[in-house]
Amino acid sequence: MKVAVVVDWLTDSGGAESVFSEALKALPGATLHALVDGMSAAEHERLGIPRARTTWMQRIPGIGRSYRSWLPLMPGALRSLDLSGADVVLAISHAVAKAAPVAPRQRLLCLCLSPMRYAWDLRGQYLTEAGLDRGVRGLVARALLDRMRGWDHRTAARVDSFASISRNIEDRVRRSYGRDSVVIYPPVDTEYFTPGDAGAATPGSEGYYVTASRFVPYKRVDLIVRAFAGDPARRLVVIGDGPDRAKVRAAAGGAANVTFLGHADRAVLRTHLRAARAFVFAAEEDFGIAPVEAQACGTPVIAFGRGGALETVVPLARAVDSVHESGHRPTGIFFAGQDAVSIREAVERFESSEDSLSHEACRANAERFAASRFRRELAEWVATAGKTGPASR
Repeated sequence: MKVAVVVDWLTDSGGAESVFSEALKALPGATLHALVDGMSAAEHERLGIPRARTTWMQRIPGIGRSYRSWLPLMPGALRSLDLSGADVVLAISHAVAKAAPVAPRQRLLCLCLSPMRYAWDLRGQYLTEAGLDRGVRGLVARALLDRMRGWDHRTAARVDSFASISRNIEDRVRRSYGRDSVVIYPPVDTEYFTPGDAGAATPGSEGYYVTASRFVPYKRVDLIVRAFAGDPARRLVVIGDGPDRAKVRAAAGGAANVTFLGHADRAVLRTHLRAARAFVFAAEEDFGIAPVEAQACGTPVIAFGRGGALETVVPLARAVDSVHESGHRPTGIFFAGQDAVSIREAVERFESSEDSLSHEACRANAERFAASRFRRELAEWVATAGKTGPASR
């Protein structure tokens, strides 16, 4: 069975790119295709991802920085991909890849990272980031996104089989597209993110809290910073960078207990996750790999109780020694509101029950999401779903 893997674009080396990398390992011999490939040679080498076969969009000057502004043209660009050599086309999609061009003899499968957020729940953010949130251009952009939403819904019918990266996304696929899907959790590198060797810093040994994220609006890093800036008795280390840099740093107000490390490599991230008292996370994520990486290092999580965190963090129950329905003991605390007060209150609850959140339980819970499990489940799904004759398109 010849497989072509189609992704939306390659521009960063984040969670989605880790999914691509592990998918290619699970499907040896598969070819990789994308609208745009803007990753550096070093990033390709680190992730083990070959250069993708791209579309005419690759030739647009500065496309690696401005690709989101070209969203309305992406469906047309996608049709220029040549996938004729494949028996099965696997789209790993959060935007347009699930509409990859296929012939009647080919099976089209979609591992959905998220329904197209630009047309659905991140519409306002997309318009603002692209400078299309006002005036005549804004009106035109909104009309185009309305058309994109209709297109997105229609093209879902062409997919022969869906898989989703979480129960959260499974529900959104059902609500957005009216389609059922199987859940295949994305891979977490639990072989790299570990509690450390004997003699290394143990979780909590340094007494600080840590958060790590790209600085974009929905990550709500500014709320975490503001919560700790108003609580000088507790230290926070912030790892990351991004478009919201000024907003996030302004939230600190010069507080001495908040330390910004900027963008850091995985070694620095692992060192701080291993030594932190807890990892703090305020985003409503589709899945959220960072909290799992923290738990893999033996570090508990204080998270906003929505989205993927509900599936990756085992919450502290009233009976603090009880076993969760997943079969794992508690690994974190949830807070209900995306605001600084809720975060501070959650930190206080964490400290009052800290002894009930063991480092061993955190590690055991993280191992449920190991990359080896993802590769096995993905390969089995593609083999099974790829055998059935193609649907009528």
